[in-house]
Amino acid sequence: MTMNQIVHPMSEAPSTHERHEMIALAAYYLAERRGFAPGGAQSDWLIAEAAVDALIASGAARTARASGTLREGLRNALKLSD
Repeated sequence: MTMNQIVHPMSEAPSTHERHEMIALAAYYLAERRGFAPGGAQSDWLIAEAAVDALIASGAARTARASGTLREGLRNALKLSD
């Protein structure tokens, strides 16, 4: 499943697979932000997981997926978690 397949209107919470994909994308953005320096992958994943879970809990992930702005929503959530 690709990110394009995930970004579509849905009324329910993301599936386990979709949540994992969202975390992976957010972790990638965190690694990118720190220049992909070695040694931060686990921290990136944990921060991304917390950010994605907060988005899901707030309902913002559902709204972002429905409007096609999931990537932007993830980036914004990560900016807030600094």
